[in-house]
Amino acid sequence: MNHVYDILDTLKTTLRETTGVNTVTFGRLSDIDLDKTTMFPLSHIILQDSRHLGNIIEFDIKIIMSDVVDVNKEESGSDDFYGNDNLQDVLNTQFEVGNRLVSLLKRGDLFRRYYQVQSTPTLSPFIERFSNVLAGYELDVTIQMKNGISIC
Repeated sequence: MNHVYDILDTLKTTLRETTGVNTVTFGRLSDIDLDKTTMFPLSHIILQDSRHLGNIIEFDIKIIMSDVVDVNKEESGSDDFYGNDNLQDVLNTQFEVGNRLVSLLKRGDLFRRYYQVQSTPTLSPFIERFSNVLAGYELDVTIQMKNGISIC
């Protein structure tokens, strides 16, 4: 009867075991000190709606996977397409964090532990300017799990 704890701990543990993640946080993004660059790459979990479907509980979850975009001090002379920063590297790495999580939910260990994707997961890229430039992906996914409460 710890559904919220179960889903959050499962996602946190899975993300912490993933290459491309240094810190996992939960709650409101505005509560996170985004200037603290030592915590990046960051995966931030936001619990949204939940639904009671009898013996199944469904959670709508958003996970923001981000890293700091670093600008190289030296001009790149070889290929202007890749610019003078690591934006493509950040986007690639953070996409793979989301891709791994979705794969585990659809076919891997999480699926075998009765966590299942209900919707089609959406990975949306973003580039945000705070005091530093963050880039990455937002994963929107609906996850089902067994309802541990029975009226019997």
